[in-house]
Amino acid sequence: MDRLHQVLNFFICHQTVLGYSIVSLLTAASKYIFSSVVFKCPCDSGNMLYGSVFLLVPAFILFLLGFMVNAGTWRLLTGICPPQERCSCSPWGPCPRCCLMLMLVTTRALVAPFTWITVALLNATFYECAASGNSMIKSFVCKDKGPDCDKLLVKIPCDKTLLKNIPDGSLSLESQSQLIGWFLIASIMIVVLISTCITRCCSPVSYLQLKFWQIYMKKEVEHFENKATEHATRLAEINTNCFFEATDPVPFQTPSNEDWKKISVLYTFNPQEQYYSTMHKYVKTNRGNNVKFNEEGLIVPVLGFVDEANRSESGF
Repeated sequence: MDRLHQVLNFFICHQTVLGYSIVSLLTAASKYIFSSVVFKCPCDSGNMLYGSVFLLVPAFILFLLGFMVNAGTWRLLTGICPPQERCSCSPWGPCPRCCLMLMLVTTRALVAPFTWITVALLNATFYECAASGNSMIKSFVCKDKGPDCDKLLVKIPCDKTLLKNIPDGSLSLESQSQLIGWFLIASIMIVVLISTCITRCCSPVSYLQLKFWQIYMKKEVEHFENKATEHATRLAEINTNCFFEATDPVPFQTPSNEDWKKISVLYTFNPQEQYYSTMHKYVKTNRGNNVKFNEEGLIVPVLGFVDEANRSESGF
């Protein structure tokens, strides 16, 4: 039993990394199945279009799917255009806060498409087909190699033995694809490392307080979901009993529309008044009725997890 608890705690503590890993593995597996079963390069003048579609269109679809399955997207969109008001970011505060949330959602949505493209480039099947029909690649590979090189190049994806008929002197299409793939992986890692270092360096709190903050947010979300489930169940039970038994409902307190709007506001950091979440701020400012609740704060990227924690129903 202790071993089971250790395993469960490991998954809970590393759910974000494991989520990224699962998405990446599923994407890589889909790419392998796709290229093995579906993809058939035409080996003619349509190589460029056919290969590009298989390389880029699934990545774009995965990008859109990443937005669709992320609850942060719907948190940003829900209530943004109510019938009685103009469309704006007003439900959550100034647009910079919306932009930060959108950036976090976009970052997560990019995991699957980048995985698809990098795996496809390392495998080289799609790139080889697309590049063999590209005029610029043809001029690079077939430079000073005779008039038949262009015709042979478009046939190579279907018959690798034709590669020996092209004189050496430049990288093969497969080598080009793999080099681009590794360069893309290295570039992504560098960008992630630099952005992480910058956001951590600009953190307004210390390392251990940040860890405590993350633990607090996990627990707040857990308690909120448990309490919301309990509250909704009790309210549904009261209303159902009143319907079937033809009785008047007993008094039952539920949050008002205004209360829900207040706790849905995106988080900003105020160094003078330390609040660990919008819920915490709501409680400490007399249910949001104190003037301090509407005070603006700093938009700190390293604290983006405060708003991200509230989209736990998305899974990743």
